[in-house]
Amino acid sequence: MSTSSDFSSNKMWGGRFAEGPDAIMEAINASIGYDRRMAPQDIEGSRAHAAMLAAQGIITDTDAKAIREGLLTVLSEIEGGTFNFSTALEDIHMNVEARLTEIVGPAAGRLHTARSRNDQVALDFRMWVRDQCDAAIDALPRLMRALVAQAESGADWVMPGFTHLQTAQPVTWGHHMLAYVEMFGRDLSRFEDARKRMNECPLGTAALAGTSFPIDRDMTAAALRFDRPAANSLDAVADRDFALEFLSASSICAMHLSRLAEELVIWSSAQFRFVRLSDRWSTGSSIMPQKRNPDAAELLRAKIGRIFGAQTALLMVMKGLPLTYSKDMQEDKEQVFDAADSLMLALAAMTGMVGDMMGQKDNLEAAASSGFSTATDLADWLVREAGLPFRDAHHATGALVKMAEDAGIDLPDLTLDQMQSVNDKITAGVFDVLGVHNSVASRTSYGGTAPENVRAQVARWKESLA
Repeated sequence: MSTSSDFSSNKMWGGRFAEGPDAIMEAINASIGYDRRMAPQDIEGSRAHAAMLAAQGIITDTDAKAIREGLLTVLSEIEGGTFNFSTALEDIHMNVEARLTEIVGPAAGRLHTARSRNDQVALDFRMWVRDQCDAAIDALPRLMRALVAQAESGADWVMPGFTHLQTAQPVTWGHHMLAYVEMFGRDLSRFEDARKRMNECPLGTAALAGTSFPIDRDMTAAALRFDRPAANSLDAVADRDFALEFLSASSICAMHLSRLAEELVIWSSAQFRFVRLSDRWSTGSSIMPQKRNPDAAELLRAKIGRIFGAQTALLMVMKGLPLTYSKDMQEDKEQVFDAADSLMLALAAMTGMVGDMMGQKDNLEAAASSGFSTATDLADWLVREAGLPFRDAHHATGALVKMAEDAGIDLPDLTLDQMQSVNDKITAGVFDVLGVHNSVASRTSYGGTAPENVRAQVARWKESLA
């Protein structure tokens, strides 16, 4: 099949133009190369509009039925790959209407009553972005459950906690995994909040001022699963906040994904050996047979930049536009489409990597026991048991760290006599806090790394994500 040759851009614009557009103008003006992705939303919106027009007596039931059935035929052709998209018809809206005209005849021309392409594209794009929010809201809990499973299996595994990527204090593997659960939990709430704010229907606001036809905007809003119709026609056609908010939530989520990807890259290296990524998420080298490269994590880390770029690009498009619609706003979609694709791919890849990865318990514990990671426990003990002011305890602990470092040993390997040479109030009880397991077990304050805390938080998240 083909779109009607006489349904040209000239006819679309009406009698104001005597000639068709220049070929270059046609190329820069057309968006069908990418906005065809909104075909399901466009057709759903048009079917709801036709039903409302008939219910209000604006068009006949016969025409509405023909339009609605014809639109389903168009959708089946698009989904089946037999639809011929035309650049001359600019966008998805006119491509659909042209084919509908071929299928049902003049009745198709009544579909655009009380509607403009301005509110039509605002509707289609808003519905598409809403669907992407739903996809993120569905995908994030899968990743969070994979992290919770890792936390549960390693609730009492010890590993080094880092600041400045330097060993700081021992923590538990489960606590580290749950840190990302908290991050992605906030991301989930951001997408949920964004969805609530965007769920207002712009359909029926027409070009910018509303319409004189007796339309029922509540009917179309309900049919398209919106909470309410948008209250201001100018804002409804000019608003792209919903896309910017989706990109903002996506950017923060992507940043969290990139931080975790970076840790997986570091942790899977021969220098750390904290995790082993499965063969499904690793690649080899064409020349070095020993290599296991964390390519999935590295590619994920790189793709995040596309999402950040999309947000900046759309902000630049919108920042100087007076109300209401300007053709600049045609440039609102490609970057959002790309960002949504990148986000969903990154979420799926990270869920797979986390689900398959194997924490290396012995290596984690060995690393936790090095780097004087229990120095803070020693300082706390001096305050709690020896009665030293914290600054004095801090100074004494620093001296003991230097002593151990000069001797090439760790703090627990110092003798009691050596420790007492720095402060005579130190007793043998100090050795109870110098082991990494004792250290993490003592961190029972709410939000702390103690295994009992981790297990409580695992239970909370499992219930929340059930």
